[in-house]
Amino acid sequence: MKKVLFVINTLGGAGAERALLELLKRFSPQQYEIDLYVLLDQGELIHEVPEYVNLVNGEYFAESVLSAEGKKKLGKTVWHRLWLHMALAKNFIYLLRNLGAMMKKKQIHTDKLLWRIMSDSGMVLKKHYDMAIAYLEGGATYFVHDHVDADQKFTFLHVDYSYAGYTRALDQACYPDFDRIFTVSDEVKESFLQVYPECAGKTAVFHNLLDREEIKRKAELPGGFSDGYEGKRILTVGRLTAQKAYETAIDAMKLLKDEGEQVRWYVLGEGELHRKLRQRIEELGLQEDFLLLGAEENPYPYYRQCDLYVHATRFEGKSIAVQEAQILGCTVLVSDCSGNREQVRDGIDGALCQLDAGDISEKIKELLHNKELCEKYGRNATKKMDQEEEKGLELFEINEGKSETDEKAERNFDHYSCVQ
Repeated sequence: MKKVLFVINTLGGAGAERALLELLKRFSPQQYEIDLYVLLDQGELIHEVPEYVNLVNGEYFAESVLSAEGKKKLGKTVWHRLWLHMALAKNFIYLLRNLGAMMKKKQIHTDKLLWRIMSDSGMVLKKHYDMAIAYLEGGATYFVHDHVDADQKFTFLHVDYSYAGYTRALDQACYPDFDRIFTVSDEVKESFLQVYPECAGKTAVFHNLLDREEIKRKAELPGGFSDGYEGKRILTVGRLTAQKAYETAIDAMKLLKDEGEQVRWYVLGEGELHRKLRQRIEELGLQEDFLLLGAEENPYPYYRQCDLYVHATRFEGKSIAVQEAQILGCTVLVSDCSGNREQVRDGIDGALCQLDAGDISEKIKELLHNKELCEKYGRNATKKMDQEEEKGLELFEINEGKSETDEKAERNFDHYSCVQ
């Protein structure tokens, strides 16, 4: 029986974490002994991990990293880990050097600075693995590279590498040492290879795996909108972070309201910008028009019931929320940025807009007043998602016409994968 380790930073209710849960289901417990290590010992999705997966964490806190209680616990964990295994002292020069580089660019990414310390203060795993998989960039990748004993090591990238704030100096150029690097989209791959061109032969796109039938089943369960609103409904799902550009969406809603549109905008998600966004909503008098509903355990009835799904963000790797909207046949409007434009073909299965309140509001009006076009986009999006799922599984097979490095890496993954 092959021994496989998965490592992820946290196990909260975000897209990458949900995609990991689906990937874990593809490994047969009859063939593989699967361990999971959550680097920061926290996340509410722990209850959805398949029962045959062994959680190796000594302690675990099953609370969202975005809740008040979860943030408090996470802060204590990070503080404790600074001193564990002398991680802070070991990385002091590293921190100063990279902090200086960030200050020159006037972009300080505190989380990126701390991932190396979180990695070096992680558990000591004495077990040897046939394969170790880092499912996220940052801490999980550093931990697998530096602290795991395995015959083969793979890593995943879910974000636009440079835009998200990563550099070779932060990584200490660890990626060339991995046997295989998977990116969730072509644009994520291109962004990564601009920094690591020598990894081209071992880097491939691996689309997020989603259980389409389960998503459709959950969409039919009780739940969804309960406010009795009779106008058009817009939905956005995602964490309340700077990446998601909600302040621009709020401004777009203000324009729609001023023009007399009968529409209401709902957001499912939590995050550090909740208070700031709430203040902006109140300043513009949109308390009844732009609603922050918080996180929902089952968001799918909202997708099914909305008139339009909008995802106007600064950048993406590959948005699980957009994929879920497409699976459920939603009309989708996304901003024209990395990640989004790869998921939505403008005028075919959705629409693109500029990250500008005026353009967002205009595109929303066009779609909400064209029922036939919306239905076309929904049908085409669902059809595309069916085809994409098939492509996602091809990486578990050996295909002809690839380089020797590609064939070797894919045989390695195929050897350990449950999809034969």
